[in-house]
Amino acid sequence: MISKRVRDFPFSGIREFFELVQKAEDVISLGVGEPDFPTPEHIKDAGIRAIENNHTSYTSNYGLPELRESIAAKLREQNNVEVDPETEVLITSGVSEALDLALRAIINPGDEVIIHEPSYVSYRASIWFSGGSPVEVSTREDNGFRVQPEDLRDAISDKTKALLIASPNNPTGSVLRRRDLEEISDIAVENDLLVLSDEIYEYMIYDKEKHYSIGSLNGMGDRTITLNGYSKAFSCTGWRMGYAAGRKDYIESMMKIHQYTMLCAPSIAQYALLTAFEHMDSVERMVRSYDTRRRLLVDGLNSLPDVSCIKPKGAFYAFPNITKTGFSSREFAEKLLADAGVAVVPGDTFGASGEGYVRCCYAASREDLSEALERMDSFLTKQK
Repeated sequence: MISKRVRDFPFSGIREFFELVQKAEDVISLGVGEPDFPTPEHIKDAGIRAIENNHTSYTSNYGLPELRESIAAKLREQNNVEVDPETEVLITSGVSEALDLALRAIINPGDEVIIHEPSYVSYRASIWFSGGSPVEVSTREDNGFRVQPEDLRDAISDKTKALLIASPNNPTGSVLRRRDLEEISDIAVENDLLVLSDEIYEYMIYDKEKHYSIGSLNGMGDRTITLNGYSKAFSCTGWRMGYAAGRKDYIESMMKIHQYTMLCAPSIAQYALLTAFEHMDSVERMVRSYDTRRRLLVDGLNSLPDVSCIKPKGAFYAFPNITKTGFSSREFAEKLLADAGVAVVPGDTFGASGEGYVRCCYAASREDLSEALERMDSFLTKQK
């Protein structure tokens, strides 16, 4: 009685692996991809005030008008993306819902969507469940895991409908530069493709790299759906607040699905985040802390036997190469958990090109990172 499309698709590799973590004791987890900071006080206070003021009813399907205006102003001022807050912004229950809605709004059965791997586990699944076919393009360590235009061109067929890009990227931490995005834009225009741009980690960028929104480039405003949210930058993953921005007909089509499935994003969270972009100091403090941890973790990984790691430019993940250990990604992660009590995510969870790597999240305390590195060193030394 179960749909064949659902039955044939595997469970998330992250969740499957962390079933093992739940059964282990004295584990240091470098696996969960969420901030370890509390939600900033001004957001919590605004949420409390929303409850006290009885802002607990449904909102417009599109979301609070004031919140959409805040997002449109942020996109204009920070991303150089122009959208009408009334018709071209949709508030969603996390960026995951925004992604799902965007794909279901644009895909016909059999349409292909190109994604660059390693990539977040939801991309392939969301394309599949929307009736489309994911087409994976591998990225490589030797160019910082940045997708190469020629590889995208080679993957395009007469069934290709869209490109799904993410910068900064989960799990590799790669950041697409302006020139990369310009070349991707040229490909999209030449082949009449849509671009879905996941920018949830936009504020978490290091080493003087910069974030660019592909929707701001010439010719891309009408063919880009920008997907973003508050979870990572404002440390409020459980508040489930995301948004999509793009051309009116795309957003209206997404809202049509949203009104039947979710109706509206949580009202309390919408009120709580009305002024989020006016208080960026908490975000800046978090990013500075992540940068310190990034350098601690990457330097430590590069000192381990048979492990190497390029320095990620964004997000809060390192993606070390473990091929010299002789273990597959899954074997390495399982043995490291069982023998050393350190949890990392096997790289093949994020696509075939992730084999030979593991994902380590440095949204953990410096004490836990240092202890994890010591345990990993001891584990790898014993393998010799």
